[in-house]
Amino acid sequence: VYTCACGKTYTDSVTPPVGHSWGSWKTVTEATETAEGLKERTCSACSKKEQKTIAKKEPRIVGYVNIELRCDTILSNMGDLTPGKAEFVPSNGVILPMVQVPFYKNETVFEVLNRICKKTGIQIEYSWTPMYNSYYIEGINHLYEFDCGSESGWMYKVNGWFPNYGCSSYELEGNETIVWCYTCVGLGADVGGGNW
Repeated sequence: VYTCACGKTYTDSVTPPVGHSWGSWKTVTEATETAEGLKERTCSACSKKEQKTIAKKEPRIVGYVNIELRCDTILSNMGDLTPGKAEFVPSNGVILPMVQVPFYKNETVFEVLNRICKKTGIQIEYSWTPMYNSYYIEGINHLYEFDCGSESGWMYKVNGWFPNYGCSSYELEGNETIVWCYTCVGLGADVGGGNW
């Protein structure tokens, strides 16, 4: 800016900005299956840094399991069903026919159930139970505990056995068959789970 003794000024020889000159992206933190990574690049003109996250790695499939969701016991106890719930009971009692799904390292019965419900659009509701250090399945496909009698609710079995601990404590190994079934009478007696 040139200034005259009279106070008048004018501007000349304007230098335009050079703009950023970004270097290549460099990894700062590697992404893992459980955490995002971080990469950054630096401008050689002004040393400004720019960062971006790196998406988590896809978990590695370690095996396959079979899973089925059924509520056929309700068909024999429709008189006890909460009004308005009949529309959520399939005519054959099968909410999800037996399907084979992949599972990942350290995955539990709960995680496979939650994933398959989200993938297929089946409603699921659960809560954490500190006393048992596990998730409790409150409802599947809008069918909840006590919706079909005072002893009704969801139970699971693995290879025909009803575990006596929570579904998020059962870690899978591969080739298991998981069946989630709705019991109406005997706290499991009507689905082969004895009397809980």
